[in-house]
Amino acid sequence: MSSPRPPLPERSAELRRRFAEEARSGRPDLATLCLLVGAVADGTLDETGIDAAQIELDALAGRLPHRPGTPHAWASALRDLLGERCGFHGTPGDYQRLESSLLHEVLRRRRGLPILLSVVWLEVARRAGAPVYGVGLPGHFVVGLGETGTAADSKPAGACPERRVLVDPFDGGRVLTGADTELLVAGATGAPLDPSMLVPADPLDVVLRILNNVRAWAEARPERSDVALWALDLSLLLPSRPAELRYERARLLVRRGDFLDGADALEAYAEVVAAVDGPAADRIRGEARAARSLLN
Repeated sequence: MSSPRPPLPERSAELRRRFAEEARSGRPDLATLCLLVGAVADGTLDETGIDAAQIELDALAGRLPHRPGTPHAWASALRDLLGERCGFHGTPGDYQRLESSLLHEVLRRRRGLPILLSVVWLEVARRAGAPVYGVGLPGHFVVGLGETGTAADSKPAGACPERRVLVDPFDGGRVLTGADTELLVAGATGAPLDPSMLVPADPLDVVLRILNNVRAWAEARPERSDVALWALDLSLLLPSRPAELRYERARLLVRRGDFLDGADALEAYAEVVAAVDGPAADRIRGEARAARSLLN
């Protein structure tokens, strides 16, 4: 099955404008940002489709019991609805599909990457009034219910189930014990769980992580460098993002054969780097000269 193709340039430009506006608003809406990412990726997602996805999230929230109570009760209610009755979950094969990073497709297929399935849990739970937040564990995104973990919190996840619970939407909403969480982190990093990993994820950090996943998918498929480019473009519209993304985008332009724009972007980035690392700036300027030589 072929992966989604982007919309026409005029539509794409409008979507990017709206994405930047939402990202820079006082309280950026996670579902809106994710759906705008989906619309930039998939030209078939029009305004009706975006509205339909928001309506579906509202409808799912309406199917939850009225304020179940404890974090564990919320976790049980969400697992029963989303994981069991609706069948939201993930499989290893979902990592091979671009659709697994697009919210509207995850809502349609009931399948996706851990972070997109977590977005579904987050948005449904939030609409229903649950005390919910995302937790960006290394290599595996999960959802917290109840009290938020903090960098100063020395107790492992799962140690206080009456106050907070972690669930894994990729596994249908399975409740994670402290040992489960430690195992997830050890499997991804080889290191022990650090309390700082339990800090709630900011919506913009969630979106950047989603876009990083899109770029990783595209990097494994050189013929889809267009996907890597729009993911970088959206990442650069976020108010807080790594400066190195400018360098990555410039090099991608050169790889795509856009030597002039790529060289210009490399030189602009070199000027930024020069203030802190002269030798690195000189090396980047050399890359720009090499890119320009390919025009001859």
